[in-house]
Amino acid sequence: MPSSPAVSVVVPLYNEEDNVVEMQQQIDTALRGLDYELVLVDDGSKDQTLARVQPGPRVRVMVFEKNSGQSAAMHAGIHSALGDVIVTLDGDLQNDPADIPAMIAKLDEAPGYDLVCGYRAKRKDTAFKRLQSRIANFVRSRFVGDHVRDTGCTLKVMRRDCREALLLFNGMHRFIPALIRNMGWRVTEMPVNHRPRIHGVSKYGFGNRALRATMDMFGVRWLNSRRTRYVIREERRG
Repeated sequence: MPSSPAVSVVVPLYNEEDNVVEMQQQIDTALRGLDYELVLVDDGSKDQTLARVQPGPRVRVMVFEKNSGQSAAMHAGIHSALGDVIVTLDGDLQNDPADIPAMIAKLDEAPGYDLVCGYRAKRKDTAFKRLQSRIANFVRSRFVGDHVRDTGCTLKVMRRDCREALLLFNGMHRFIPALIRNMGWRVTEMPVNHRPRIHGVSKYGFGNRALRATMDMFGVRWLNSRRTRYVIREERRG
C-alpha cells in the first residue's frame, strides 16, 4: 500500500460479524482500479467482528478500548485517513459501495465541491422510521442551515481538508454537512442506493437519539455562529 493513497474509505464497525466480510468484498469490487485504503474502526465490538476482518495490504484496523459511539469512530477514522479523498459509509451493508465512484467524480463537477452527501431516495426501512427521519431532517436542515435532506445517510465523500471542521462530540456524525458548510466549503448531495439490513440489528433508535439530537442542534447552531476560519497568505522568516 502506498504511503498516501488517493482515497481512504472509513467504516465504523460495531457488532457487524455477519456483514464485515461481504462489505470488504463489495468495497474492493467497487473501487477496483483505484488507489485506496480501507480504514476499519472497531468501536468495541463484543462479537467476532474483529476476527472476521480480512487482512490485506490496503486494510488498516483501529480498535477502540471500549464502545465510544459512532461519532468517535468516524472522527478517529477520518483523522487518521491518508487519502486526499475520504469516503465514509456504514458497515451494515445498507450503504452500497457501488455508489462511491460516482460520488468521487461529482467532487470535480462544476463549480467544484468539497463534500458530497448521499441521500437515500428509496429507503428500505419501516414506514415509522422513514417518517421520523423525514421530520428530523426537515427540522435539522432549517435550524442549522446545512441544506441537506438526509444527513442520516453515512455515505459521504469529502476532500481531506474538510476534516479540520469536524470537532468531536457525541452526535457529530449527524452534523458533518453543517460543520463543513459553515467553514466555507462547498457541499452538495446526490441520490444513492439503500438496501435493507439482512444481518444484525440497528444500534440506534428514536428513543435513544431524539432528545440528544435536539440538544445537539442548539449546540451546533451556537458553535457555527462563533466559529471563524483564517488563511495564511505567506510566512516569512528572518
